Amino acid sequence: MNNITRRSALGIFGGVACGLAACATQTTSDAGSGSDVEAGSTAGSAAANTAVTVRVGSLKGPTTMGIASLINDAQVGDLVQPYEFTVSSTPDELLPSLIKGDLDIALLPANAAAVVYNKTKGGVEAIDVNTLGVLSVVTHDANITGFADLAGHTVYLTGKGASPEYVVNYLLQEAGIADQVTLEFKDEPAEVIATLAADATAVGILPQPFVTVATTKDDTLLAPIDLTDVWEETVTDGSSFVMGVTVARKDFLEANPAAVGQFLEDHAASVKAINDDPAAVAPYVVSAGVVDSEAIAAKAAPACHIVCLTGDDLRDALEGYLTVLHDADPTSVGGELPADDFYYTA
Repeated sequence: MNNITRRSALGIFGGVACGLAACATQTTSDAGSGSDVEAGSTAGSAAANTAVTVRVGSLKGPTTMGIASLINDAQVGDLVQPYEFTVSSTPDELLPSLIKGDLDIALLPANAAAVVYNKTKGGVEAIDVNTLGVLSVVTHDANITGFADLAGHTVYLTGKGASPEYVVNYLLQEAGIADQVTLEFKDEPAEVIATLAADATAVGILPQPFVTVATTKDDTLLAPIDLTDVWEETVTDGSSFVMGVTVARKDFLEANPAAVGQFLEDHAASVKAINDDPAAVAPYVVSAGVVDSEAIAAKAAPACHIVCLTGDDLRDALEGYLTVLHDADPTSVGGELPADDFYYTA
């Protein structure tokens, strides 16, 4: 029988400063039968019921939006693979459970995935990229239409000493305008939104779903620049702006390859569901505690760049991004770049 428990907590997307205040959700499913889920995963066709319950942890924000359909399917028993899901507010709540072996799979900020790899001396493997960049430039100033237009402005954002700061600095340097832009950091996205409301000329950078919340409440507020697009236009190594990575404990993966393969198929199907029909999955996003509005969930989903990249696509997207973080601050990825065994290729 399914059972669900909730506890109140502040929702943020960990080191990438993304999420909303909402209720944490933990879901246990004993789904032992049901129809196979079709998916475009490179994992291939996994075995039917593996008879092992896969314990999955994720964070409030786009990572959980990508598995919202999977969580719902597990609750209603519509899967061949049994799962137990835990949705937490910060990586600090997930990482100890992952390291202790209380979680088998976790959806984490990209840099946190590298940190736990180094901390456990290769004890986890990245099995997919689940979310690309979720940061956008937000302003009332209609003259700002491209990244170069930030020159001469103070930009308000969150994430000092974390991925947002390193990514924005990298993009500013590559655009040749780093010395023409002042970054002013706030503790919470709500403070950035308040600054934008008080000053019609102010410029901010916000994560989803805060961008959607803010622009929905104020239809004069614009979000003209998606930093995921800016990254793609800037880099030459084929990497992506990667916010979320899914990791599995190496010992679990080696003991249960079929279960991990089935998860990848189910994850890909869940990602396809929200990308194909955000409105249909929006109730599951609300049920998982990510946001409290189905309309916001449906509107925000396309801008969250929810994906399920595996194999070579996983490494191509992630490796260059981690290199940028490492070059900015080696401690942001745990001291050194992960070795080849970090990237799951089966």
